[in-house]
Amino acid sequence: MRCHEVDYEIFGDDMQIVEVELDPSETVIAEAGAMNYMEDGIAFETKMGDGSRPSGGVMDSLLNVGKRVLTGESIFLTHFSNAGEGKKRVAFAAPYPGKIIPVDMAQIGEELLCQKDAFLCAAFGTSTDIAFQQRLGAGFFGGEGFILQRLRGDGMAFIHMGGTVIKRDLRVGETLRVDTGCIGAFTKDVDYNIERAGNLKSMVFGGEGLFVATLRGPGTVYLQSLPFSRLADRVLRAAGPGGSKGEGSVLGGLGDLFGDR
Repeated sequence: MRCHEVDYEIFGDDMQIVEVELDPSETVIAEAGAMNYMEDGIAFETKMGDGSRPSGGVMDSLLNVGKRVLTGESIFLTHFSNAGEGKKRVAFAAPYPGKIIPVDMAQIGEELLCQKDAFLCAAFGTSTDIAFQQRLGAGFFGGEGFILQRLRGDGMAFIHMGGTVIKRDLRVGETLRVDTGCIGAFTKDVDYNIERAGNLKSMVFGGEGLFVATLRGPGTVYLQSLPFSRLADRVLRAAGPGGSKGEGSVLGGLGDLFGDR
Protein backbone atom coordinates (compact mmCIF):
# COMPACT_ATOMS: atom_id res chain seq x y z
CA MET A 1 0.00 0.00 0.00
CA ARG A 2 1.37 3.38 -1.01
CA CYS A 3 1.27 6.03 1.71
CA HIS A 4 -0.57 9.31 1.24
CA GLU A 5 1.68 12.20 0.21
CA VAL A 6 1.43 14.92 2.85
CA ASP A 7 3.15 18.28 3.22
CA TYR A 8 4.20 19.62 6.60
CA GLU A 9 5.79 22.48 8.54
CA ILE A 10 7.38 22.35 12.00
CA PHE A 11 7.02 25.27 14.41
CA GLY A 12 8.79 26.04 17.68
CA ASP A 13 12.10 25.11 19.22
CA ASP A 14 11.95 23.05 22.43
CA MET A 15 8.19 22.35 22.51
CA GLN A 16 7.49 21.80 18.84
CA ILE A 17 4.35 21.44 16.76
CA VAL A 18 4.18 19.77 13.34
CA GLU A 19 1.44 21.10 11.06
CA VAL A 20 0.41 18.59 8.38
CA GLU A 21 -1.29 19.81 5.20
CA LEU A 22 -3.81 17.42 3.64
CA ASP A 23 -5.30 17.48 0.16
CA PRO A 24 -8.94 16.36 -0.16
CA SER A 25 -9.36 12.71 0.95
CA GLU A 26 -5.82 12.51 2.35
CA THR A 27 -5.35 11.12 5.86
CA VAL A 28 -2.75 11.26 8.60
CA ILE A 29 -2.68 8.86 11.58
CA ALA A 30 -1.55 9.95 15.05
CA GLU A 31 -1.22 8.80 18.62
CA ALA A 32 -4.41 9.39 20.63
CA GLY A 33 -4.22 12.79 22.32
CA ALA A 34 -1.44 14.20 20.11
CA MET A 35 -3.66 16.59 18.12
CA ASN A 36 -3.16 20.30 18.92
CA TYR A 37 -5.51 22.04 16.48
CA MET A 38 -7.22 21.43 13.14
CA GLU A 39 -8.98 23.49 10.52
CA ASP A 40 -12.64 23.26 9.61
CA GLY A 41 -13.14 20.41 7.15
CA ILE A 42 -10.89 17.94 8.96
CA ALA A 43 -12.82 14.86 10.11
CA PHE A 44 -11.32 12.46 12.64
CA GLU A 45 -12.09 8.95 13.81
CA THR A 46 -10.44 6.82 16.49
CA LYS A 47 -9.66 3.29 15.36
CA MET A 48 -7.89 0.20 16.66
CA GLY A 49 -5.02 0.08 14.19
CA ASP A 50 -3.21 2.14 11.59
CA GLY A 51 -5.37 1.03 8.64
CA SER A 52 -2.31 0.05 6.59
CA ARG A 53 -3.76 -3.36 5.77
CA PRO A 54 -7.26 -4.88 5.66
CA SER A 55 -8.50 -6.31 8.94
CA GLY A 56 -8.28 -10.09 9.25
CA GLY A 57 -11.22 -10.27 11.62
CA VAL A 58 -11.60 -10.23 15.40
CA MET A 59 -8.44 -12.24 16.16
CA ASP A 60 -6.29 -10.01 13.96
CA SER A 61 -7.70 -6.91 15.70
CA LEU A 62 -6.99 -8.41 19.13
CA LEU A 63 -3.42 -9.25 18.08
CA ASN A 64 -2.82 -5.68 16.94
CA VAL A 65 -4.25 -4.39 20.24
CA GLY A 66 -1.91 -6.70 22.17
CA LYS A 67 1.08 -5.37 20.25
CA ARG A 68 0.13 -1.78 21.09
CA VAL A 69 -0.18 -2.67 24.76
CA LEU A 70 3.30 -4.22 24.75
CA THR A 71 4.83 -0.97 23.45
CA GLY A 72 3.14 1.01 26.23
CA GLU A 73 1.08 3.05 23.77
CA SER A 74 -2.67 3.60 23.61
CA ILE A 75 -4.50 0.78 21.84
CA PHE A 76 -6.12 3.40 19.60
CA LEU A 77 -4.84 5.58 16.77
CA THR A 78 -6.73 8.62 15.52
CA HIS A 79 -7.23 9.06 11.76
CA PHE A 80 -7.53 12.68 10.56
CA SER A 81 -8.89 13.12 7.03
CA ASN A 82 -9.58 16.11 4.81
CA ALA A 83 -13.31 15.75 4.19
CA GLY A 84 -13.66 19.25 2.72
CA GLU A 85 -12.52 21.08 -0.37
CA GLY A 86 -9.08 22.54 -0.85
CA LYS A 87 -6.08 22.02 1.40
CA LYS A 88 -6.68 21.69 5.15
CA ARG A 89 -4.24 21.57 8.06
CA VAL A 90 -4.05 19.62 11.30
CA ALA A 91 -1.30 20.02 13.90
CA PHE A 92 0.25 17.69 16.46
CA ALA A 93 2.23 18.68 19.54
CA ALA A 94 5.29 17.13 21.16
CA PRO A 95 4.49 15.54 24.56
CA TYR A 96 7.61 16.89 26.37
CA PRO A 97 10.64 19.13 25.57
CA GLY A 98 12.59 17.87 22.60
CA LYS A 99 12.48 17.74 18.81
CA ILE A 100 10.05 16.45 16.22
CA ILE A 101 12.00 14.63 13.51
CA PRO A 102 10.46 14.32 10.02
CA VAL A 103 11.50 11.05 8.35
CA ASP A 104 10.97 10.35 4.67
CA MET A 105 10.56 6.59 4.92
CA ALA A 106 11.17 6.07 1.20
CA GLN A 107 14.71 7.44 1.58
CA ILE A 108 15.76 5.14 4.44
CA GLY A 109 14.63 1.78 3.09
CA GLU A 110 10.98 2.10 4.18
CA GLU A 111 11.64 0.88 7.72
CA LEU A 112 12.65 2.53 11.00
CA LEU A 113 13.14 1.09 14.50
CA CYS A 114 12.51 3.54 17.34
CA GLN A 115 11.96 3.68 21.08
CA LYS A 116 8.49 2.62 22.01
CA ASP A 117 7.11 6.11 22.76
CA ALA A 118 8.78 7.98 19.87
CA PHE A 119 6.00 7.76 17.26
CA LEU A 120 3.89 10.93 16.93
CA CYS A 121 2.09 10.79 13.56
CA ALA A 122 2.52 9.60 9.97
CA ALA A 123 0.93 9.61 6.55
CA PHE A 124 -1.88 7.08 6.14
CA GLY A 125 -0.50 3.77 4.90
CA THR A 126 2.34 3.72 7.41
CA SER A 127 2.43 0.51 9.44
CA THR A 128 3.14 0.73 13.18
CA ASP A 129 4.26 -2.56 14.66
CA ILE A 130 6.56 -4.00 17.33
CA ALA A 131 10.03 -5.43 16.84
CA PHE A 132 11.48 -7.90 19.33
CA GLN A 133 15.20 -7.59 19.99
CA GLN A 134 16.99 -10.66 18.64
CA ARG A 135 19.66 -10.65 21.36
CA LEU A 136 18.57 -11.25 24.94
CA GLY A 137 21.31 -8.93 26.24
CA ALA A 138 20.03 -6.03 24.15
CA GLY A 139 16.51 -6.76 25.28
CA PHE A 140 17.05 -7.00 29.03
CA PHE A 141 19.68 -4.27 29.44
CA GLY A 142 19.02 -1.86 26.58
CA GLY A 143 17.34 1.47 27.35
CA GLU A 144 14.61 0.69 24.84
CA GLY A 145 13.88 -2.65 26.51
CA PHE A 146 13.10 -5.92 24.80
CA ILE A 147 10.55 -4.35 22.48
CA LEU A 148 11.08 -1.58 19.95
CA GLN A 149 8.53 0.04 17.68
CA ARG A 150 8.84 -0.64 13.94
CA LEU A 151 7.52 1.82 11.38
CA ARG A 152 7.11 0.70 7.76
CA GLY A 153 5.99 2.70 4.74
CA ASP A 154 7.08 4.95 1.90
CA GLY A 155 5.64 8.26 3.13
CA MET A 156 6.40 10.82 5.82
CA ALA A 157 6.56 9.78 9.47
CA PHE A 158 7.17 12.05 12.45
CA ILE A 159 8.90 10.89 15.61
CA HIS A 160 9.66 12.79 18.82
CA MET A 161 12.77 12.59 20.99
CA GLY A 162 13.86 14.43 24.14
CA GLY A 163 16.33 17.30 24.33
CA THR A 164 18.72 17.89 21.45
CA VAL A 165 18.71 15.31 18.65
CA ILE A 166 21.81 14.28 16.72
CA LYS A 167 21.64 12.40 13.41
CA ARG A 168 24.63 10.17 12.65
CA ASP A 169 25.19 8.35 9.37
CA LEU A 170 27.40 5.34 10.09
CA ARG A 171 29.64 3.85 7.41
CA VAL A 172 30.07 0.10 6.93
CA GLY A 173 31.72 -1.27 10.06
CA GLU A 174 31.76 2.12 11.83
CA THR A 175 30.91 1.68 15.52
CA LEU A 176 29.35 4.11 17.98
CA ARG A 177 28.98 3.42 21.72
CA VAL A 178 26.00 5.17 23.27
CA ASP A 179 24.21 5.38 26.61
CA THR A 180 21.35 2.92 26.22
CA GLY A 181 18.61 5.46 26.98
CA CYS A 182 19.91 8.01 24.47
CA ILE A 183 19.11 5.94 21.38
CA GLY A 184 16.01 7.43 19.77
CA ALA A 185 15.77 5.54 16.47
CA PHE A 186 17.86 3.75 13.85
CA THR A 187 17.44 2.23 10.41
CA LYS A 188 17.02 -1.50 9.90
CA ASP A 189 20.60 -2.22 8.73
CA VAL A 190 22.22 -0.93 11.92
CA ASP A 191 23.51 -3.73 14.17
CA TYR A 192 22.43 -3.09 17.78
CA ASN A 193 23.98 -4.80 20.79
CA ILE A 194 24.74 -4.23 24.48
CA GLU A 195 28.19 -4.32 26.08
CA ARG A 196 29.47 -4.04 29.64
CA ALA A 197 30.51 -0.50 30.57
CA GLY A 198 34.21 -0.91 31.35
CA ASN A 199 35.63 -2.62 34.44
CA LEU A 200 33.78 -3.31 37.70
CA LYS A 201 34.77 0.02 39.29
CA SER A 202 33.57 1.98 36.28
CA MET A 203 30.30 0.07 36.26
CA VAL A 204 29.59 0.69 39.95
CA PHE A 205 30.93 4.20 40.46
CA GLY A 206 31.06 5.71 36.98
CA GLY A 207 27.49 6.96 36.97
CA GLU A 208 27.03 5.91 33.34
CA GLY A 209 25.08 2.74 34.03
CA LEU A 210 26.15 -0.88 33.88
CA PHE A 211 25.87 -1.25 30.12
CA VAL A 212 26.32 0.78 26.94
CA ALA A 213 24.78 0.22 23.52
CA THR A 214 26.99 -0.57 20.54
CA LEU A 215 25.68 0.58 17.15
CA ARG A 216 27.51 -0.67 14.06
CA GLY A 217 26.91 0.63 10.54
CA PRO A 218 25.92 0.94 7.85
CA GLY A 219 22.85 2.98 8.60
CA THR A 220 21.43 6.10 10.23
CA VAL A 221 21.07 6.65 13.97
CA TYR A 222 19.10 9.34 15.83
CA LEU A 223 20.41 10.13 19.33
CA GLN A 224 18.56 12.10 22.02
CA SER A 225 20.24 14.10 24.78
CA LEU A 226 17.36 13.91 27.27
CA PRO A 227 15.40 10.63 27.42
CA PHE A 228 12.04 11.09 29.10
CA SER A 229 12.96 8.53 31.78
CA ARG A 230 15.96 10.67 32.77
CA LEU A 231 13.84 13.83 32.85
CA ALA A 232 11.19 12.15 35.02
CA ASP A 233 13.84 10.80 37.39
CA ARG A 234 15.35 14.27 37.93
CA VAL A 235 11.92 15.78 38.57
CA LEU A 236 11.05 13.11 41.14
CA ARG A 237 14.39 13.47 42.90
CA ALA A 238 14.08 17.26 43.02
CA ALA A 239 10.59 17.07 44.49
CA GLY A 240 11.58 14.48 47.11
CA PRO A 241 9.15 12.82 49.49
CA GLY A 242 7.92 16.12 50.91
CA GLY A 243 7.55 18.00 47.66
CA SER A 244 9.75 20.72 46.17
CA LYS A 245 11.83 22.84 48.57
CA GLY A 246 12.55 25.53 46.01
CA GLU A 247 15.71 26.19 44.02
CA GLY A 248 17.09 28.73 46.50
CA SER A 249 16.65 26.69 49.65
CA VAL A 250 19.87 26.24 51.63
CA LEU A 251 18.49 23.49 53.82
CA GLY A 252 16.97 21.58 50.91
CA GLY A 253 16.29 18.01 51.92
CA LEU A 254 17.73 18.61 55.41
CA GLY A 255 14.40 20.14 56.39
CA ASP A 256 12.88 16.70 56.22
CA LEU A 257 15.04 15.63 59.20
CA PHE A 258 13.12 17.94 61.49
CA GLY A 259 9.68 17.22 60.06
CA ASP A 260 6.81 19.70 60.07
CA ARG A 261 6.42 21.69 63.26
